[in-house]
Amino acid sequence: MTPSDDSRTHGSGFGYLWLGQGASLVGNATSSFLIPVLAVVHLQAGPLWMGLLTAAAWLPWVVVGLVAGALVDGHPPRAVIVVANLVAAAALLTVPLAGWAGHLTLGHLLVVALTTGSASVFSRAAGIKIVPLVVPPERLERANARLLGTESLAQVAGPGIGGLLVTVVSAATGLLVDVAGFLVSVACMRGVRPRQAARSATAAPVRLRTQIAEGITVVRSDRYLAPFVLIGSVSNFGLTGLTTLLVIYLVNVLEIDASYTGLVMMLGSIGGVLGALVAVPLAHRLGTGRASTGLLLLSGPAALLITLPTSSRHVWITVTGLVLVGATVVSGNVIRGAWRQRYIPARLIGRVVTTSQVVIYGAMPLAGVTAGLLAHEVGTRPTMLAMAGVHALACVAIVLTPIGRLAELPPPMREPGTPGTDARPPTFVAGR
Repeated sequence: MTPSDDSRTHGSGFGYLWLGQGASLVGNATSSFLIPVLAVVHLQAGPLWMGLLTAAAWLPWVVVGLVAGALVDGHPPRAVIVVANLVAAAALLTVPLAGWAGHLTLGHLLVVALTTGSASVFSRAAGIKIVPLVVPPERLERANARLLGTESLAQVAGPGIGGLLVTVVSAATGLLVDVAGFLVSVACMRGVRPRQAARSATAAPVRLRTQIAEGITVVRSDRYLAPFVLIGSVSNFGLTGLTTLLVIYLVNVLEIDASYTGLVMMLGSIGGVLGALVAVPLAHRLGTGRASTGLLLLSGPAALLITLPTSSRHVWITVTGLVLVGATVVSGNVIRGAWRQRYIPARLIGRVVTTSQVVIYGAMPLAGVTAGLLAHEVGTRPTMLAMAGVHALACVAIVLTPIGRLAELPPPMREPGTPGTDARPPTFVAGR
């Protein structure tokens, strides 16, 4: 299907948005493999440095996340995505340049991680806002499944491409794939034509601080958003700590060659593709509430499988765990993501979603540093087992919340200060 064909199906320019995101995600997935390999194999980074690199990538969510959400609500999301992608491309380009000159250091990678992480905060916030502006409400699940499915496919292809690039050129030079992906994404944004979000004719300009406070208040006081955010934050802490050490675990503990490490991660990422494919029929059959809860309950124990092997002979257990975690996480994200885009009023979606992500992603820098320090003291595998346990406990906690008893996730929330509810569809739509 061409971008123009898909735009007629989903909305104004969705095909270009989908294509641009796909190009960027393939590059991201490739660099997400290449940078740890570059750090561990070529720059001899230990667990502590790996933790710092992970922390640097996610720290911007804590520093600028709330501001980004409010700013995105006041600016065209397409322009925000373009600027953010250009900044990320420029930062990544410095890595191969420094590598060719023989001056690449771990400190350089740290600065690049901070810069690309900051760009990601703005592009993600704008990306969440732009989807409902190019896709009709009744097709959000299908659109989100395609976007997240593409992300999962990129995660499958990225490590394989990265492993090939390590063999053919070098890890540093391979980052040019990510630079190219960002530039393709920028070009595709020209074909995206988002609708203007509805604005009140009598609405007065709102101060940035007031917008940020409103986003925090909505997330904190909502009985459905708050549990999802808290569980997501603790779960992400565990999974981030786990994945921070994954390359070290595969290379140093299981003693797998760096090029084959890409194959293992590629196979493990297949789960995300499967999760995107089954999300819509699963939610249609079980209900969005039951499906979301069931996926969380399955994801917890699956993470424990990842670090059970102690030798390369049993690496298939690690792959199985990665597949199950990827499938459950992505499938749950499709369901909850589409619900959230309907549940939150369009006027608030940027600041509310970004407030949620600040809490969820804000745990990740802490997880990276904690995992690095703990692995330095007690070892890689025990630390990964502990982090998998944190994720499992967070997932089980869903049964203690109001969400755990719902067959369907709730209909759109009331606009703060108004008696009615949003007129957007309250139920899950499985078809086109």
